[in-house]
Amino acid sequence: MEIQKTEAAKNPETDDTIESTKQKQPEEELEHCDEEDELRSLLLSDIGDLPLSPPSATQVNFVSYFITDFTKPGHDQYIYRHANGLCVVGLAPTHVAFKDQGGITNIDFNVGKSDRSVLKVSGKRKKNAMRSESNTALCKVSTANDSYIVRCCVKGSLLEVNERLINQPQLLNSSADREGYIAIIMPRPADWTKNKESLITLEEYKEKKEVSL
Repeated sequence: MEIQKTEAAKNPETDDTIESTKQKQPEEELEHCDEEDELRSLLLSDIGDLPLSPPSATQVNFVSYFITDFTKPGHDQYIYRHANGLCVVGLAPTHVAFKDQGGITNIDFNVGKSDRSVLKVSGKRKKNAMRSESNTALCKVSTANDSYIVRCCVKGSLLEVNERLINQPQLLNSSADREGYIAIIMPRPADWTKNKESLITLEEYKEKKEVSL
């Protein structure tokens, strides 16, 4: 026992080291907690900032544009543009056809000089794609009281039309912005830049038409 006391007396730095270690432990624990809180704040959103409903696939993968009163009053259409340049074209919620009682009952792709529904595009070069102008007719939609010509809205290559609508025109009434899309068009970058000048954004559309989507 006497030897141990003598050795402790000979090493006064030991007590200082132990005391310093005890002081560092709470500081390190506090820093660790701060790091965890910071990481949690980055990974977990404040519930107050979350939307009432999750964004749709369209909102996540596409940028929404609209054109209103195109060629005629009430002829409102949407153009959803993907990052790869493809544009999905369809009827906007405020299109005049939806105001007719019973909604749209028929769609006919046989307009202009050819039937758009027999269009068969193949290969990377999109062989057989039809070159279209913004005012080129895509189809004719009919209601119980009237019929309306739907147009391409953008200049480019018409790659496909939604043939499903031929047998299921009701999709235009129930989900025009999803399964009820009308066509897919690939504009050239230069053509898109020019076309974009005549389009409005989603927010501008909602403000202009006084709708909430």
